[in-house]
Amino acid sequence: MKTRRLLVLLAVTLLLIPALSALTVAHAQKVQIRMSTWAGVNEAAELQTILDKINAENSDFEIIHEPIPSDYMTQVKTQLAGNTAADLYWIGNEDLALAAEGVFLPLTECLANAPEKSAGDVNDYYPDIISTATQDGVVYGLPWIAQPVVVYYNRALFDAAGIEYPKAGWTWDDFMSNAKALTKDLDGDGKTDQWGFTANGWPPPQMFVWQAGGEVISEDHLSSPIDSPEAIEAIKFYLSLAYNPEVSPSLDIINEQGFDAMFRAGKVAMFMGGAADGLDFEVENVSVVSVPVNPNTKDGTTFAWTASTVISANTQNPELACKALLAVTEGIQSWKIVSPRISQSTVEHLVASAPKKEASAEAIIAAVPSMRAFAIIPKLGAWNDVFWNKFMTPLLNKETDKTVEELAAEVRPLLDAALNN
Repeated sequence: MKTRRLLVLLAVTLLLIPALSALTVAHAQKVQIRMSTWAGVNEAAELQTILDKINAENSDFEIIHEPIPSDYMTQVKTQLAGNTAADLYWIGNEDLALAAEGVFLPLTECLANAPEKSAGDVNDYYPDIISTATQDGVVYGLPWIAQPVVVYYNRALFDAAGIEYPKAGWTWDDFMSNAKALTKDLDGDGKTDQWGFTANGWPPPQMFVWQAGGEVISEDHLSSPIDSPEAIEAIKFYLSLAYNPEVSPSLDIINEQGFDAMFRAGKVAMFMGGAADGLDFEVENVSVVSVPVNPNTKDGTTFAWTASTVISANTQNPELACKALLAVTEGIQSWKIVSPRISQSTVEHLVASAPKKEASAEAIIAAVPSMRAFAIIPKLGAWNDVFWNKFMTPLLNKETDKTVEELAAEVRPLLDAALNN
């Protein structure tokens, strides 16, 4: 009896060996595609759920996540310069100009046969967003997020002041009027303890220049017309908002109590943040509206921060890296908000990606067509240094006795030089 059992067991084992061997071979044939991001613990766990699904659906590659949660770009640049680069990287729009150094793989072949309205269809991206991953007409990355700036406002503070809630299409004048009315000494001690707004270099002043019809960097990227009437108008408006005791806290108060922390604590009535921020569901009585428009142009352009996934130029498996890129981009675009794709710019898609944003979804989607990102050029870092250190910071901190017009005329040649050197 024992002999029969042993023979049966042996037969079953012999039948299983080929199947097990096939599984082992199939697993061994999976090429590992390394992907590095700046994701922290919680974000990495959410991303891993997406990667697990992709890995389960593909037999030829497996994406291995290698997060770098601190000092990200320093380590990425070191890897790209050496022989340790991952296959895929997250790159923020401020660093996408690295494409000019040849460290990212051109995606021309990768995207050649992409289906319409898929992650690889460049025509399905908002033009200004896909441009951040494009150099000289060549696409080097696929954007997976576009965060338009919106206004978060505290309904309770508006109610207490007897002020109507802001609506889309409100103007700079409306915004300033509300900010003044919401700046109060609540306890009568002669000191302001509630402010209408707060700014400290954020939101980007460029946003208001665009709304006024001006530019901080010309279309050909060769000059910086910050001394134009439109730019001057916008910078003056920005200075009327930042560190102005009539509407906003001083830099010392912000440093002491925290920038967005003051809004969370109910000490600031209006705050401009990215559409993906959690202020609307983490703080009671908070709603969202699009940014105010220029009263003359009626332009409501809003800044959008964006990020893309790129392929290292040194990848050993460009075809599989491309396949992985397309899959992971599709996955992330149904996780992060706002998706930079036109076909996904719907309330339904946003709510499916971020259910906690349901109450704000309509206002956020309304802001999406007005998104604009910074120009991505190799000299952007040098330009930024001059723009802030020589122009905006002295004006914000009142470190100069020059007017906006005088300082703009003085600094413009330095900005032009930064773009052309």
